[in-house]
Amino acid sequence: MKEDLQIRRKSRVRAKISGTADRPRASVFRSNSSMYIQFVDDEASKTLLSFDLRKIKGKSKSRVEAAEQMGKEVAKIATKNKISKIVFDRSGYKYHGRVKALADGMRDGGLSF
Repeated sequence: MKEDLQIRRKSRVRAKISGTADRPRASVFRSNSSMYIQFVDDEASKTLLSFDLRKIKGKSKSRVEAAEQMGKEVAKIATKNKISKIVFDRSGYKYHGRVKALADGMRDGGLSF
């Protein structure tokens, strides 16, 4: 039941947004233990950048704090790759907790969406 609701939310969101080379789609995947993000150019069907929570040093933080730090790290890497504007794809997850912390971290790091 819960998975069905997430799939419905995800399909609603994906029907409205897509990424380009100038403004890639930042797709989030969240598991119980980790979190992943990838920047996708949907027109060329290519992943431009990917990052996961395991690449963060010193994971003695809570999952929400780690997600915010992950957002800041992703923003640094994205600006090095000349990406400044993105389209945020929360993949059907509700916009709170780790997903919101990741988005806030990316905004603090300098990405605009």
